Amino acid sequence: MLELPTVNELPAKLSEDEIATLSEEVRALAAERDAVILAHNYQLSELQDVADFVGDSLGLSRQAAKSDAEVIEFCGVHFMAETASVLCPDKTVLIADLGAGCSLAESITADQLRAWKAEHPGAVVVMYVNTSAEVKAETDYCCTSGNAVQVVEHILREHGPDTEILFGPDMWLGAFVERETGIKDDPEGRSRFHVWDGECHVHAGIRPADIKTVRDEHPNAEFLIHPECGCATQAMEYVASGDIDPDGVQMLSTGGMLNYMEQHPDGEYIVATENGMLYPLQQAAPKAKLVEANRMAFCKYMKMITLPKVRDSLRDFRYEVKVPPEIAARAKLPIERMVAIG
Repeated sequence: MLELPTVNELPAKLSEDEIATLSEEVRALAAERDAVILAHNYQLSELQDVADFVGDSLGLSRQAAKSDAEVIEFCGVHFMAETASVLCPDKTVLIADLGAGCSLAESITADQLRAWKAEHPGAVVVMYVNTSAEVKAETDYCCTSGNAVQVVEHILREHGPDTEILFGPDMWLGAFVERETGIKDDPEGRSRFHVWDGECHVHAGIRPADIKTVRDEHPNAEFLIHPECGCATQAMEYVASGDIDPDGVQMLSTGGMLNYMEQHPDGEYIVATENGMLYPLQQAAPKAKLVEANRMAFCKYMKMITLPKVRDSLRDFRYEVKVPPEIAARAKLPIERMVAIG
């Protein structure tokens, strides 16, 4: 299993001159290699600046699928590069550091999912995109935090309200989806919606105590909360009790946060997600005051990708991520369903 992904410090900071020189090298190599550079919202700011596209998992999956480039340089973590490989089997997908994994993806294996399915024959399987390609190959639908509710609602419409669903691996996102969709137990009191006991340790580490602390320090700020966060349930309890105005709490994916900030560019916001997200949010709303819900909420795996490593990856054509064809063929359908539902 991977170590916990929170970090005490970021990679050594590059000077402005180093960033400028390396960025120029990266862009030149990308042009030479016919490469498109995709960067997740949690990546270092200099990587977001050099990328052709920046976004969340769903947005980057869409960009990978429609890109005409021969090479995809993925500035993210390993499962994201795998997803690009599944969607683009004829392209070369590179990642700058093979060690850039994901604690959430590691929380469930294909064998574990097969065993879980055996306990619930006939259930529809929904897996968060933060999973390995082998897990996706055992899945009916993938989802992101941005469309998890829509995916489950789609299943209930298509398969009926009595459909049994296995949702994983993030238990906090699962609790959010269950609450938002209002799925009921069967007449005998048995759950129709089963949630795997996994979590992203960065998001789970943003706890209710963080919400209380920042509430006291910034009483007029709105909350932008990723549904993977351990504080999400607490925030909803504050809303239910009347302690927080429901208009001031937004449960949003990273893409949803960006859209919200573009529509509400002024004000003060407490941001509960991986702290790399504050950079694109500030770019979208320069006048907004942004506050980290937990200043230690950095993912060390996301931060393994650096500008020098991306330069080396493009220059030396390393490291390629290639999903075996038999797994890719089975993993493609649930990913395509995720992209189609939007």
